[in-house]
Amino acid sequence: WPMSPGFQQLIFGERSLTKVAGIYSTAQGAEDAHVRVLRGGNWADGQVVLLTPADARMSHRGIMARKMEPESSGIWRTILRAHLFTAIVGLAVGAGAWCLLMYMGNGLIRGSPGLSFIAFAFFGTVFGLMLGGLISLRPDHARLITVVRSALRSGRWAAVVHPFDEKQAEEAVELLRAGSQQVERTL
Repeated sequence: WPMSPGFQQLIFGERSLTKVAGIYSTAQGAEDAHVRVLRGGNWADGQVVLLTPADARMSHRGIMARKMEPESSGIWRTILRAHLFTAIVGLAVGAGAWCLLMYMGNGLIRGSPGLSFIAFAFFGTVFGLMLGGLISLRPDHARLITVVRSALRSGRWAAVVHPFDEKQAEEAVELLRAGSQQVERTL
């Protein structure tokens, strides 16, 4: 997500917002990529994981989930922060729209200022909460997880990297490209 770190901290509770996955037809290809990434940069423990076809089995689903989304407590913080932040912004936008219409002399707003303010504030907050839900869903992550799960179920392997910033994300894409069938990345 190309945004300032301060803004990211307001909304997101996870340290790694991006995921990069390389899909490989052999275990050796995936293991080589795993080692290449670890040697190629300054990676913290758990930022680079290897997923095997066994990880896609029903009994191992929790293992795959932890490898694909290792910051489960961070996800909950993201849900709370995103909803709180966007609800406040939505409330401010609704109140701002009401103020603008009041300033312009809109007859409906001037005729019932209290009720109209409540309506604008309510709908602004609701739309803000809906936006917070969309941010929390992270549809880009769902697509990547589906691609990886499908590859694992068909007997392929995956190396997944959880970069902390854009520089690491670009580095991960480059390092995973060698020998991979495909490289997928979230926003």
